[in-house]
This record gives sequence, C-alpha cells and structure tokens, in this order.
Amino acid sequence: MVNRVTARAALELISHEGLIREAYKDSAEVWTWSIGITNSSGHKVYPRYKDNPQTIERCLEVYKWLLLKKYAPAVHEVFSGFELTEEQFAAALSFHYNTGGIRRASWARQWKAGETNKAYRSFMNWSKPPEIIDRRKKERDLFFKGKWTNIGHVTEYKVRKPSYKPNWNSTKKLV
Repeated sequence: MVNRVTARAALELISHEGLIREAYKDSAEVWTWSIGITNSSGHKVYPRYKDNPQTIERCLEVYKWLLLKKYAPAVHEVFSGFELTEEQFAAALSFHYNTGGIRRASWARQWKAGETNKAYRSFMNWSKPPEIIDRRKKERDLFFKGKWTNIGHVTEYKVRKPSYKPNWNSTKKLV
C-alpha cells in the first residue's frame, strides 16, 4: 500500500500534463501555467505568469505544494479505510488533479463498493473535452491494471503568441 505521493506518481502525472513555464490558454481557454495549474487550484496563475516565464524549479515547487496540500489530501479522504497500491493512488491523484472531481466520481464509489467492472466503465464518464480521452484511459488503466505509461521524461512546451496557446511543435524532452 502506498497512500503518498511518490516520485513515480508525480512523474506519471506530469507526463499527462506537460510543462509550460509561462501562462497559456488551455483547450477550454482557461489560463494555465506550469504543470496544468489554473487559478482554481488556489494558486494565482493569471495574470502573474502571463509573459513571465518561471524557472523549472519554481514550476516544480508550486506543483509539489499543490499535490501535497490540496490534491493528495482529497484522495486520502475519498479512499479512507481502503488500501491503495502505488498505481491506484497515482491514478486517483492524476484524475483529481485534472478534474477536481474525486469526491463526485461515481467510479470511486463503485470501486469501494466492490463493483470493479462498473467502476472501470464509469471512469470514462469523465472524458470531456475530447482531447482528454487518452489521458483518462491511461489513468483508468493505471488504477485498474497497474499499467504505468511514463518513462521518466517531462515534456516541455513553449507558448505561441499572440494566441497564448501551447506550441505543440516546440517539444523538448527533459530527463
């Protein structure tokens, strides 16, 4: 049982998010920064990081703080009394980091009730916008099948201006 944020879990989540060191607009036009951090996380992103790139160290500092102080405690709360594997904890953490919905997720309630097949199917109820489907499948397969997808790399992207959208062609792999 591993009900804590391990380096492997943190890297898995980063692989789903990527790293952008200045504020950008995500697919839903929400100002985002670093490793998928938005104002709704409790850390003020916009306008703080618009045209204001930060060091990798600062990006990781805020990411770690949010994982430990906001997202992991919610996962602990929802799965209180249940032993999760490292894979399950990492998947639930990634899911909650992305959706903020671990407390509302029917798949979590179903899994705790022993309805594993139903929970497996329900995991994909959280598939909007469509570009999130691949990530949701990876999280689902990590939780239910123990299948990790990260190989220890972080992908960094630049911001395309004036649209402030990620420049998906600016891929830089960080090891």
